[in-house]
Amino acid sequence: MRRLACVAALLAPSLLGCIGAPSPLAPHLRGSVGLPHHGVVTEAVALPKKGDGYVLYRDDDVRWGSARLVGVIQRAAAAVVSSRPGGAPLVVGDLSKRYGGQTERHRSHRSGRDVDLLFYVTTPRGVPVRSPGFIKFSTDGLGATEGKKVYRFDVERNWELVRTLLSEEDVQWLFVARPVEALLIEHALALGEPLDLVYRAETVMRQPGDGAPHDDHFHVRLACSLDEMVAGCEGGPRWPWQPALEPLALSDAELLASLFEE
Repeated sequence: MRRLACVAALLAPSLLGCIGAPSPLAPHLRGSVGLPHHGVVTEAVALPKKGDGYVLYRDDDVRWGSARLVGVIQRAAAAVVSSRPGGAPLVVGDLSKRYGGQTERHRSHRSGRDVDLLFYVTTPRGVPVRSPGFIKFSTDGLGATEGKKVYRFDVERNWELVRTLLSEEDVQWLFVARPVEALLIEHALALGEPLDLVYRAETVMRQPGDGAPHDDHFHVRLACSLDEMVAGCEGGPRWPWQPALEPLALSDAELLASLFEE
């Protein structure tokens, strides 16, 4: 499959430029197809409305993603509640629609590889409570709702969430505002976390340059798996800790034939 991944890396952009979505003429396109902001998803899995350590924020149909994404969310939420018992559940925002494509609340979230995770929060006195929604946090770690109710950024649980997500080699980006990233990195350094883990965190945490700063949630995006690259997935870098693409030595005829063989 790693040989075929290189095939996809070479040909998927040109194929998707003409085809763009699975069809009888393009049966090889499946799973997470295309780019996060210009794609679709097949074989999607619905994230259950609640589970071990998490609940959905909205009760609608924007809760579908690749099986990999759903697994990452479930494992991360369970890990936090296991290591930090007694807290409130992780509140999970939007994933994608059943078949992907455009959603009214997002420019991306179209190919089953994106999810919004609301921050863990506490009261000003440090008592963990369930997040009431997308609360904007500033450099002092405090945020307030429109009703002026104040919350504190739960840096311990949020770092545990990030730490767990970093253990997943599929995680490509954690979009979050720079002041929030600074709170998390400062906490990690104070804990004496390994420097390679801190480097990994600083690599994947990124404030978007073309949208909202994400000071009220994490936006998690998975990288394309090697199998998904063969099937039409595109977009983003591959980090050193992710499986590398191996060189391909095929003729043009063999390369094309390998895309369409059963």
